[in-house]
Amino acid sequence: MSLQKSRILAQSLLTHARLRVRPPRHPRITAAIGAIFLTTAATVFALATGEDNTPVLQQTVVEQLAIQANQIVDTGEWGYLREERVQRGDSIAALMMRLGLDDSDAAVYLRTAAEAAPIHRQLAPGKVVSARSDANGRLLALIFPLNTADQVLVVERRGEHFVTHHEVLQLSTRVQHGSGEIRSSLFAAADAADIPDAIASQLADIFGGEVDFHRDLRRGDRFHLVYEMLYHQGQPVRAGRILAAEFTNDGKRYSAVFYKPSGDTKGGYYTPDGRSLRKAFLRSPLEFSRVTSGFSNARLHPVFHQMRAHKGVDYGAPIGTRVRAVGDGVVEIAGRQGGYGNIVVVRHAGRYSTAYGHLSGFAPGIKVGSRVSQGDVIAFTGQTGWATGPHLHYEFRIDGNQVNPLTIALPGTPPLAAADLARFRSTTAALQQQLALIKRDNSGATVTASR
Repeated sequence: MSLQKSRILAQSLLTHARLRVRPPRHPRITAAIGAIFLTTAATVFALATGEDNTPVLQQTVVEQLAIQANQIVDTGEWGYLREERVQRGDSIAALMMRLGLDDSDAAVYLRTAAEAAPIHRQLAPGKVVSARSDANGRLLALIFPLNTADQVLVVERRGEHFVTHHEVLQLSTRVQHGSGEIRSSLFAAADAADIPDAIASQLADIFGGEVDFHRDLRRGDRFHLVYEMLYHQGQPVRAGRILAAEFTNDGKRYSAVFYKPSGDTKGGYYTPDGRSLRKAFLRSPLEFSRVTSGFSNARLHPVFHQMRAHKGVDYGAPIGTRVRAVGDGVVEIAGRQGGYGNIVVVRHAGRYSTAYGHLSGFAPGIKVGSRVSQGDVIAFTGQTGWATGPHLHYEFRIDGNQVNPLTIALPGTPPLAAADLARFRSTTAALQQQLALIKRDNSGATVTASR
């Protein structure tokens, strides 16, 4: 018992005694009673401040409880589950070995079955492959992520045979934050910050109308991102969209947040004050490349070795690189045309058209009369026509005349309506706050949060 409690107990006893005992008529009696009171209070105080040594009564009770018999649950032949990440230069045999599989029948099936062919074609570094096996290393099931449509290829053992089918992934979305600094290139900075290449490409698209990512990047440029990643059973499957971004180029800061205006099913990117960043045309038809030959009225032609005008921009890129439509429009030409080789010409609204030459092939569905949207893949780079190496020849035309696509002022899109501006501010306020918070972190680390 604490000292404070002891004092309270002693005081209460004294008070109680004063209220219960009438004052005596004789002084001697008064002195005697006072002595009794003091003795009592002292005794109580002494007892209260000491340890409580009162023995505690203990009793052991033994009770017989009814125990139900164990029930065995048949879970089937589940086996052992193991995951491995595909490494550069991997073969099916090497991957099976790391997965702990020792199954010649499975190896033959995966090598020869037509149903399993996508595994060979899409065995890309970084993919996470899962396998279930029994105690002897026999394959029970193999789960391989496919490149498109959020699907996996599942190979299952059925008795002594194997069956293969596709399954749609049940994905969950996580919001992630990341920051990076340009040292050599945008993609190198994204890799250093563990940010997917797809997000880096989106970043270049968002600010492509303000920053030329082929020519304008400077060492020390920085970016901050809030973006989505899609997961399946705790494993990242693919990147989602950027929700908010800031890019500082040569000391000038650009900011964007994603927003869907009323009646707009796609959405787009806007500055914090509600100005749309979407241009009527992308600055470049390639996600990321380098300019190998600029727009010029006179240059030495690499094939004919004569001074000729070069009415377009050449982008060096490996054969098969995806070519995007820089704006909405209708395909006017899709075929072979003289020195252009394979070419696509897209007619846009108003006075504008664009041309894409030296292509190795056309994207599925691209033909004369096809409608395309900005960013759609329409073709693939090649070396057809008058070309000495694989590249894309790109032209931007106004009233049929070629102009320099790198210097022309690209038309913008209408701003948000006044009625939608208040909704924009309330909807995007949280994203802008997140972006402001991660700017304080200069480490470039990535932080995740599920939703």
